Amino acid sequence: MRNILLVGWLMLPVGAWAYHEGPGQDLKALESTDAVLVKAHAAADAGEWKEAVRQYEEALKTLPKNADALDKRVSQRLQIELNKARMQASGLPVARDELATLVEQMESEKDTDAGLLRDARHALARSQFFTTWLMRLEGLDRQVWEPEIEAARQNWRLLAEQSSSKEEAAKHQGDLEAAIRLERMEIEDLQGLPLPSE
Repeated sequence: MRNILLVGWLMLPVGAWAYHEGPGQDLKALESTDAVLVKAHAAADAGEWKEAVRQYEEALKTLPKNADALDKRVSQRLQIELNKARMQASGLPVARDELATLVEQMESEKDTDAGLLRDARHALARSQFFTTWLMRLEGLDRQVWEPEIEAARQNWRLLAEQSSSKEEAAKHQGDLEAAIRLERMEIEDLQGLPLPSE
């Protein structure tokens, strides 16, 4: 019995080292990510969008590399928040492309969180709406901007149909109506309006 206790006592540092090099590294990475996220949320709340983008990008980089150590929803939520901040920090084209890719990826996975997918789809629709607004102001032809506003309309229509509450459905219905107005608006009227914001 004494030998077993002695061997167990001597193996304790080996076990601690193994934990530190394995799951301990994942916990360390999550703690680092959490610290960066606090800064990212604070910057977003203060309206410092470029700093928020930088911090969200840093948070994505500090996530654990081990896929089993992290729920993929955390990464997806970070990507959504990053691209929402990008839209505010003059990064609309990048945000629009990344959100389109993210929504497509989430749709193809069977175990996607429905709430996250709705949030990603809503952010994508907003980016498509803003992109259409800018395309119209730049004087691009209808054939160029019409598919973009049509995609935004389809996303908001789907969101309105899938809404779990009347308030949420009304919000998406209002967004859908705004997209229809943008499509039908004369360029002279559009030029007289201030740029939309989040």
